[in-house]
Amino acid sequence: MERHTYQTGIIGNCAYLAHINKNTNVDWLCWPRFDSTFIFGGLLDKKKGGEFSILPVEEYTSHQYYLENTNVLITEITIKNGNSYRITDFAPRFSEHQRYYKALMLIRKIEPLQGSPRITVKCEPVSDYGNVRLHVNRGSNHIQYLGGEETMRLTTNIPVSYVFDEQAFVLNDCRYLVLTYGEPLEAALIPTAERFLRETTQYWRTWIKHSSIATYFQPFVIRSALALKIHQFEDTGAIIAASTTSLPESPGSGRNWDYRYCWLRDTYYVINALNHIGHFEEMEKYFGYVTDISFSEDERYQPLYGITGKKNLAEEILADLEGYMGNQPVRIGNQANEHIQNDIYGQVMISLLPLYTDHRFIFSERKDSVRWIEFLLGKIEATIDEKDAGIWEFRNTANIHCYSNLFQWAGAAAAEKMALTIDNNELADKARSLKERAAAHMESCYDPVRKVYTNSAGSPNLDASTLQLIMMNYLDPASDRAKDHLIALEKELKTPNGLFYRYLYKDDFGRPKTTFLICAFWYVEALACVGRLDDAMHEFENLLQFSNHLLLFSEDVDEEDGSQWGNFPQAYSHVGLMNAAYRIAMKLDRPIFL
Repeated sequence: MERHTYQTGIIGNCAYLAHINKNTNVDWLCWPRFDSTFIFGGLLDKKKGGEFSILPVEEYTSHQYYLENTNVLITEITIKNGNSYRITDFAPRFSEHQRYYKALMLIRKIEPLQGSPRITVKCEPVSDYGNVRLHVNRGSNHIQYLGGEETMRLTTNIPVSYVFDEQAFVLNDCRYLVLTYGEPLEAALIPTAERFLRETTQYWRTWIKHSSIATYFQPFVIRSALALKIHQFEDTGAIIAASTTSLPESPGSGRNWDYRYCWLRDTYYVINALNHIGHFEEMEKYFGYVTDISFSEDERYQPLYGITGKKNLAEEILADLEGYMGNQPVRIGNQANEHIQNDIYGQVMISLLPLYTDHRFIFSERKDSVRWIEFLLGKIEATIDEKDAGIWEFRNTANIHCYSNLFQWAGAAAAEKMALTIDNNELADKARSLKERAAAHMESCYDPVRKVYTNSAGSPNLDASTLQLIMMNYLDPASDRAKDHLIALEKELKTPNGLFYRYLYKDDFGRPKTTFLICAFWYVEALACVGRLDDAMHEFENLLQFSNHLLLFSEDVDEEDGSQWGNFPQAYSHVGLMNAAYRIAMKLDRPIFL
């Protein structure tokens, strides 16, 4: 059976993110924001999704790679007759006038490599998820696309008639295509495109140089860091789970979700990953996003929010889209915003801890300490005995979940540290009391016969999320209880080829058919924590085979053939890889490049 992998790379500039297929097509691009309608959506519907391709007339092969240490993507096309050409795709990002230039602009540079290839450029953007075909207006050196929310313009030095009529022509010199949304390119095309390419390349390479990245499998961590970076919507600081919607967790499963939002449950892991690579600016922006949400909520948090903090993410099915490889439904919005997930209060509390332990934050930024701690401890106290949907967002069941109480315990532990830092004994006492209550709930999940913590009180089911009991130091990693718990989980949830299921019991959609990649990276971390470092390194190295051709990872992986499924690339799979690599590097005493 042939392994399925996603055939796209991503480019982005923290304002938008696009997927470029090995076949040169822009398979996915949402404008003006991550959560807007697609402008190109061939990933979900070949007919209604529009197209932006640069293809030869004859048969060809393709080779795709990134310009080293950047988010600039290269696609090289070799035609059957030996002629070849290169496409350089990028989203401009660089510092200008003491701020970042990050326009809604896609630049495509086409240059001949061998011979005189004949190519055809096709640019057909759409709007309203393919329901609106745009009116095309031809200018002297540009084409305008009208009828969407804003005018789009394609500026080029290719004869406009060739693009307008989709007519093949001989590529005998460098050609440029600049697609803009709203604000058109008014400057000179060639020098502007070349300057933007030069400065964007320099920006990304400087960003990596300023990262503290361990030597342990460094190329994978660098690519993961670059991928994570462009999943941040810089305007607000939100970090989305993925740029796509409705890529199925497994074929025909119906588990097709919109991931273009920010999940608070992942706050701790994201903050950790950014902290490990020393990227303080991104941490601050993300922290600001969480802060804005926190002070706008009078009652309870939602599990996820829109990238501007929007609360109403009503789920809608687009029945007229064929779906990825025919997999329906295609969903926009996410009903999980209505769920109750009580771990998120602890997640947010832990995200505050650097304010008290990291001296890069100045003291004046802690002036609302008492208000913050009281606010979040109150939320933990109000929900600590409550059933919830759990980390995996079960739609029709609620339990006292071990994982939820773990993060309430961890949040209370963080609050205790903060309270002691500001000499507030009353708050510290309250935090200690809540730690004890959360711990009591977790202990009700312990099965002494199997020597394992189950997913929830009174349940026999095991769940990979309880690996976090070890990483969060609820269980002493050196203890027999931690080691026995890990052995029980790997015995039931680990696959022969080193992947890891979230769980194996039936949920609202039946039994999961694919493994969840971040769980496998959690497993690696847990192995390192309990001292099984050789096992951790072996399992980590084994997982690297499940990337696509550009070292990008999906959300889910099929146990049988290693196929990639789920939304792609999954920011939190990359976060999992970064955190696991860091954990191993620290154990090897090689935390940074020396």
